[in-house]
Amino acid sequence: MPTIGVSISLPTEYGRTLQDYRLSLGDESARHIPSHITLVPPFEADLAQMEEIRTHLAAAASRHQAFGVHLRGTGTFRPVSPVVFIGVVEGISECELLAKDVGSGPLQVDSEFPYHPHVTIAHHLDEATLDRAFAEQADFDCYFGVRAFWLYVYDLEHGWLKSEEFLLGQ
Repeated sequence: MPTIGVSISLPTEYGRTLQDYRLSLGDESARHIPSHITLVPPFEADLAQMEEIRTHLAAAASRHQAFGVHLRGTGTFRPVSPVVFIGVVEGISECELLAKDVGSGPLQVDSEFPYHPHVTIAHHLDEATLDRAFAEQADFDCYFGVRAFWLYVYDLEHGWLKSEEFLLGQ
């Protein structure tokens, strides 16, 4: 059974910068996790479901228009979860609506936490390193347009790989 996820991919220049930063902190898991905004967290899918999932994702994409995302500053989920992230300050409601739609039907999963769009920059590191990430990236600021989201598939050797793009409003 493949493990899949659905996410908004960051433009290369921002995504690579944040992924490299995460690696510089010693977060080796980042080597296999491209920077992204999660819409559906990792999910084990039955191979027989994949066509239904693709059809569902295409239909969900068709119901949403392209939108802008502004990432700025840092936030944290501590003490609930050892995560530091870059905050979504514009495009929050669009991400929430898209995540709700995409995460329905065959991709409906019970989540441990409420949905909060963000880009993780440090995860499961010691407190001092999490504090460092929070401070060092506090001035991060970028804006980009979201015209699509991606179905990712987890590969044991290479990590999360883009499998299929779903264009919004198509």
